[in-house]
Amino acid sequence: MRLIQIRVVDDHLEAVQTVLDDREIDYVETEEKSNDEEASLFQFPLPPEAVDEVFAELEAAGMDPDRYAVIGSVETSRSNQTATTERHDDRISHDELRGRAIGMNPGSITYYGMTILSAVVATAGLLLDSPAVVVGSMVIAPQVGSALTASVGTALDDRALVKEGFRDQILGLSLAVVSAAAFGMVLRYGGFVPSQLRVGTVQQISQRISPGFLSMAVGICAGAAGAFGLATALPVSLVGVMIAAALIPAAAAVGIGLAWGLPPVALGAGILLVVNAASVNLAGFSVLWGLGFRPWDWPDGEPTLGTARKYVPTVLALAVLLATFAGASTVTARQMQVETSVNDAVEEVLNEAAYERLRLLSVRTQFGGVSIYQLDREVTVEVSRPDGEVYPALAGRLDAAITPAIGQETSVEVTFVNRQTEGA
Repeated sequence: MRLIQIRVVDDHLEAVQTVLDDREIDYVETEEKSNDEEASLFQFPLPPEAVDEVFAELEAAGMDPDRYAVIGSVETSRSNQTATTERHDDRISHDELRGRAIGMNPGSITYYGMTILSAVVATAGLLLDSPAVVVGSMVIAPQVGSALTASVGTALDDRALVKEGFRDQILGLSLAVVSAAAFGMVLRYGGFVPSQLRVGTVQQISQRISPGFLSMAVGICAGAAGAFGLATALPVSLVGVMIAAALIPAAAAVGIGLAWGLPPVALGAGILLVVNAASVNLAGFSVLWGLGFRPWDWPDGEPTLGTARKYVPTVLALAVLLATFAGASTVTARQMQVETSVNDAVEEVLNEAAYERLRLLSVRTQFGGVSIYQLDREVTVEVSRPDGEVYPALAGRLDAAITPAIGQETSVEVTFVNRQTEGA
């Protein structure tokens, strides 16, 4: 429930009383006088989803839209407000949405400080190949605030929120990459990890250097879940971990690629970071728009060209997001096509009679770059084999099948895991 407090001058007193009485809203009215102006303070409880409706009716009845109004939370109310509104999705008001978005974004020192710490922890977790440590970096990452601030600002056409949200995201993620790269170089050249470590083969890193549909799905669902949590009477603390999961490990992987001088790692993780960031923002905006959040003075009916010109921040932010998402998605789609072709080729080879005793464990296809910067493809295939059996020609056979399948020269590495079987 929400506790509403509004100050109404005597000229609008009767109109406000009529709206509240018609809706059967129980209220308390207290007379006051300030600055030689007589007014009354109204207090009444409302369900979260009713706030926008009631305020719209009050303004239509003549109440000043710039009125003094306070919306607070209450645990419960003994007032009977069942006739106030028909419940629909527990959606909060525009004012409360904006307030919650602002409240989720910490101050600059806290935001950037926690971003550095989360990036360092994520870098350590990736190099340790520890999912628990990587999850820990997501818990302390503050990216949920800036992401949802940008989505709210775009939906409400709030220039200040649009600027703050996108600025903090760009600077924050850039700082995360730089912090991860600096920490990675300290680890590499300080002898804390072997300088010849093949970071691309570490499972927690390899999962984040090949952008694909599943990675994009994580970003889309994270942004949508964050918007649902923010726009309804639901907690968003756990959603913040989901948004950080789409961003911070990818930023750390970019830093690791830079620290080890590996363009395929840095570029692959960088594309993943861009795709996820755009997905989070677009999904967040789409959910808020679908829930009915609009700019304060949004006209009724279908939007026109004049409407688009009027709401410049919203249109510009959407144009940039769509262009970024489209460009990164094109690269991602190409990587997905290559991975599918590689997987099909590997399965076709392993289905041959000569390899019927092998079991496929995993296939990793290195990111191939973008059109202006192509990288050599490397495919790593991991299989298990009966103890004592050898397959010296498997790598060459796989290479002969994969190269024509993707139309690009590749190098294939096969990793064997021995297995022993006893009994029936």
